[in-house]
Amino acid sequence: MSIKADNRHLYLQVIDRIKQDIEEGIYKEREQLPSEFDLAKLLGVSRATLREALRILEEENIIIRRHGVGTFVNAKPLFSSGIEQLNSVTNMIVQAGMKPGTIFFSSDTEAATEEDVRRFSCSIDDEIVVIERVRTANGEPVVYCVDKVPKAFLPDTFSHEEESMFKILAESAQRKITYAVAEIEPVGYHERISPILECEPETALLVLMQMHFDEMDEPILYSVNYFRADKFSFHVLRKRV
Repeated sequence: MSIKADNRHLYLQVIDRIKQDIEEGIYKEREQLPSEFDLAKLLGVSRATLREALRILEEENIIIRRHGVGTFVNAKPLFSSGIEQLNSVTNMIVQAGMKPGTIFFSSDTEAATEEDVRRFSCSIDDEIVVIERVRTANGEPVVYCVDKVPKAFLPDTFSHEEESMFKILAESAQRKITYAVAEIEPVGYHERISPILECEPETALLVLMQMHFDEMDEPILYSVNYFRADKFSFHVLRKRV
């Protein structure tokens, strides 16, 4: 099982070998890898070479290293989406063949802040509806959602029990979201949200902040979604210009 020498750096060969072993099921998801001493011996490399390979594998979210415990194979994300694709959380869960659900936390109407006025081009006297929910997939919490919508866009019959904000705005408010401007950033353990999403201490979150616009280029929905990084992955198609 030791590494066979080729022209590449040894740590790159170790990375490929560990990835191959994971693909072939030698090391399964969430399974602990052998100790650094045993794994280095098994692969026929130095511990320094192995540590460099493990460092890169951790950056790629292939493995998780738990201090004082060991190294574990990371679970593959259940949901994957192109960041250039405007897709609701509900649809992402459905497309993965799972049943979407919602755990409702709160729905409040607040006075517009200065930031809201800039975002929505509204008046300081306008009211903003703020909805906080947890989205589930087959009953497991996977996304913490904070949605902000000017109250004027929502009908009097609005109910937070509807799962998709896209659907609410399209069917109840006749406002069809056509595009969004998004920012995404990784964060570590969040003291409030990570426990709600039942994250392990080392599980990161991906925060997607989006301002959604309708067919008239009017900003109608601002959302901040905290995705479990072990459940979701986002990619982008880049074209040469």
